[in-house]
Formats: sequence, C-alpha cells, structure tokens
Amino acid sequence: MRSTLRLLASVKPARYLEPFAPTGLTGLNTHPSPRPTLIYLYTSTLQKLKAFPESSAYRQSTEALTRHRLQIIESTKPPGFDAWLERVKKTVAEHPNQFAALRQADGSYAAQLLDDNSDNPRGEEWDGEAVEPTTEGPARTPEQQARWDQIVEDASGVAQAAEVFRKDMKLDNLREELKWENEPALEADQISEIEKQIGAGLIEEVIQVAEGELKLVDTLYHSKAWEELEEKPKPGQWTYFERKTE
Repeated sequence: MRSTLRLLASVKPARYLEPFAPTGLTGLNTHPSPRPTLIYLYTSTLQKLKAFPESSAYRQSTEALTRHRLQIIESTKPPGFDAWLERVKKTVAEHPNQFAALRQADGSYAAQLLDDNSDNPRGEEWDGEAVEPTTEGPARTPEQQARWDQIVEDASGVAQAAEVFRKDMKLDNLREELKWENEPALEADQISEIEKQIGAGLIEEVIQVAEGELKLVDTLYHSKAWEELEEKPKPGQWTYFERKTE
C-alpha cells in the first residue's frame, strides 16, 4: 500500500526514483542513496553490538534482524556496480592517505551527506576531504596547524613558513582534484523489491528505523541494560505478561 503512495506521488513512472521527491508520506522525501546509507547503518550497528555480552537477548535479536536486512541490501546491486567498485578501489589505492579518515572498521569507505545535499548519486560529487570546512584560508590537519603556529612564532623562520604554506596549499590542491564517484543508484524496481523483502514500508522508513536502532544501541550500552535489576521485581509482578497454558 505504501509503495503505491510513492507511485501516486510521482507524475509518471521512471527507471530511477527522483531524489528528494515526495514519497506520498508527509515529511518524508525520496532518499538519494538508500543502499550505501543502509549498509553503513547496519554495519555500524553490528559493530557496536559486539560490545554487548553474547548472552544479551537484545544483542541476539537485533543482530539477527540486522544481518538479515543487510544481506537483502548487499545482494541487490545497481547496474554498473562492479565497474564502479573497480574504479573506486583504484582511486583509493592511488591515494590511501587522503581516504584513510573515512575508512570503516570493515574496510569499506563511507562518504557523508552534506547539509546542502551535495552527496547526490546523480548530482555533485564529494571531493574526498575529511576535515571540516572552514570559512577562511586552506583547511589543515591539527598537526599541520601546530607546525604553522610554531613557525609563525619564530620571527627568524619566515622562509620556512613560506615553504610549509606552499606544501599545505599543494596538499589542498590535491584534495580538490580528488573526486569520490558516488555509487550508482538503484533502479525503482530494485527498491520496490527490497521494500517487499524487508516488509517494513518504504525504504526511507527502513532508513529511519535503522538510524533509530543505531542510537538505541548506544543508549542501551551506556545503561548496561543486560545487567541484573538493582531493584528486584516483587513476586508475581510480571505474571500477567506470561503466556497462559492449559
């Protein structure tokens, strides 16, 4: 039913869903890159669940559900995926230091969706820069900034400061030249099939649930929900929740 709402929200069916177009659900727009987003969320959740005891009922149930959904997502590859993956591996291999900060625990790489929505699989490309954007001057790592500050303090190091600045600018120019090619987009039929297999509404709703689960993992870990209750329940307190048998 909800998949029908998405179709009704679009003027005419297309091979690809239009990013940020209405889905038919109020306040929920079409996600520009659902596949890599869900893979990142699911792998991050599974990684954090490893900190829970294996006996934890929450870990067991959440791992099973997350692995099942991750398998569905990973098994559905967009057209041109293999060729894209080879190009990305080549880029990362040629510039490992520039992409090191974005390397995940499982060996994959994750880009970020910027506030201006520039991480669009059919729009602008992410430039691979890992540091936060600044409003003035070239972006530097903390180590580079520390070296620069030390040199500026030394009045006799003017020539050396110029050399460091030149190297920083060279590094910045290299970052500007690097372009991260976004993963090819899933076709509309592929997204519909994923939604059918998961059975939890539109893929955008699935993403919202995955985001909430990732936050919940942190909350339950910090509260150590697997430990015994400090205040034991009174005899018969939970009796009415038990299934009655004859």
